[in-house]
Amino acid sequence: MIKSRKTTIVLTSLFLICLGPSITFAQLSSPQIDSLVAVALLKFKVAGAAVAVVKDGKVIHSKGYGFADINTKKSVNENTNFQIASNTKAFTTTALAILEEEGKLKWTDKVIDHIPEFKMYNDYVTQNFNIQDLLTHRSGLALGAGDLMFFPDGTDFTIKDVVTSFQYFKPVSAFRTQFDYDNLLYMVAGEVIARASGMSYELFVQKQIIEPLQMNNTFVGYLQKDKSNLATPHSSESGTIKTIDRYDIGMADAAGGIFSNVSDMSKWMIVHLNKGMYGTDLKTPLFSLKNHYEMWRIHTVLETNQNPRYNSHFKGYGLGWVLTDSKGKFKVSHTGDVPGMLSIVTMYPDLNLGIVILTNTENGGDGLFSSVTNTIADSYLGLDDYAWIDKMVAWRNDDKKEEDSVTNKTWEKVELAKNDKVKKENFIGIYADKWFGKVEVFEKNKQLWIRCYRSPKLNGPMAFFQENTFAIKWEYQAMNCDALAMFSLDETGKAMSIKMKGISPNIDFSFDFQDLELKRIDK
Repeated sequence: MIKSRKTTIVLTSLFLICLGPSITFAQLSSPQIDSLVAVALLKFKVAGAAVAVVKDGKVIHSKGYGFADINTKKSVNENTNFQIASNTKAFTTTALAILEEEGKLKWTDKVIDHIPEFKMYNDYVTQNFNIQDLLTHRSGLALGAGDLMFFPDGTDFTIKDVVTSFQYFKPVSAFRTQFDYDNLLYMVAGEVIARASGMSYELFVQKQIIEPLQMNNTFVGYLQKDKSNLATPHSSESGTIKTIDRYDIGMADAAGGIFSNVSDMSKWMIVHLNKGMYGTDLKTPLFSLKNHYEMWRIHTVLETNQNPRYNSHFKGYGLGWVLTDSKGKFKVSHTGDVPGMLSIVTMYPDLNLGIVILTNTENGGDGLFSSVTNTIADSYLGLDDYAWIDKMVAWRNDDKKEEDSVTNKTWEKVELAKNDKVKKENFIGIYADKWFGKVEVFEKNKQLWIRCYRSPKLNGPMAFFQENTFAIKWEYQAMNCDALAMFSLDETGKAMSIKMKGISPNIDFSFDFQDLELKRIDK
């Protein structure tokens, strides 16, 4: 998600084993940023991007680069809208802060006080789960638990399904003890906002945040009407840049549904850098100083990167923000990712500095936004030019080689086994999971196929891999999410259940096939 990735938050402070001589360089000028992005677009194979930098309350750089659509050659500008994905989460926490100040809820309210039907995996957690627990990724559930309810898009799940689904998930850690990124609980937060405010989540954020800040071209979910300057998603997974279908986030607006641009996102950064104050005289509060500190306070501790370049001492998750330090300067950031749309917002309050980058290409956009953000930020932190673009290209190439090695071996093994005899009738049938619903294995053109009743894009042929395991090539290929299906058989050889897992070691965590427990229901 929303994820960023390949945890929904892509943390840009990377471990560096050794450093050469430190030669500081001046803060990057706009022409230097132009040159930097031009190189990054080429080397990461990204169709288009937009970059803005705010300093001391003013926008000092705001520009688009490359193409909003590779086919039409329409250019990106500072007002081109992108899906900002999980950078929406900070809007959700800000909306809750506003409601808290209006007296319509408290941060420590139990979720069941607002949504009585909300149910977690045990009674204690259900009874004690509060609003801040929805926002801080410490539920005890696994990374991305339940994301298959909206990944890929086009499912028929509703917010009612989400609210009641958590009782079926198995925890992987004790409540409030471990960070595991979660999208579904932000959807529940959106429902809390709707019930407490008496209007939809989308309308509340539009009326109470976006309109007061005069983010005039920013929209939440279905409120996006003007699509005349909207970037098209792309992918460079195949080696060339191609357009892909736009991801419809549907019910997940509170987790990642906002469309925005770097011009408007500059206003968003400025209000946070000004501790909630906005307007020409900075005397109008969007949220209180108390809630500013509440959102920028560590609620869930993360492992600190032992990074000599940035000398970080702490890291944690606040309310919709990742919090750490770089060279003694406080750093506030978040990333976002849906297929073909990636974003990053980074702020250094001690420097009164903010950087936002929006991109429109899968399998390259995160490399661009990380390397360009790091390079700009380094110039303000007084660090040497570390050649981030070239280093990240090299790291990505290494990751791709590892990924290709695993996936290629899988499909090579499938090819070798293509003439093996399989009793298809032993596997054909209907299976069901308590939260995901029904899955059918059937024969089509003399081959086994699988289809998911509630997620129509998840269907495709099953090829024999080994023993009781089949490899699935989904018809959905906007992201690399092919999977293995492992059948358990009874004493007669008939399949009784299915467990699944992704084939690629770099599969996006939102494809949480491993959480499914599919059991045969057509006895």
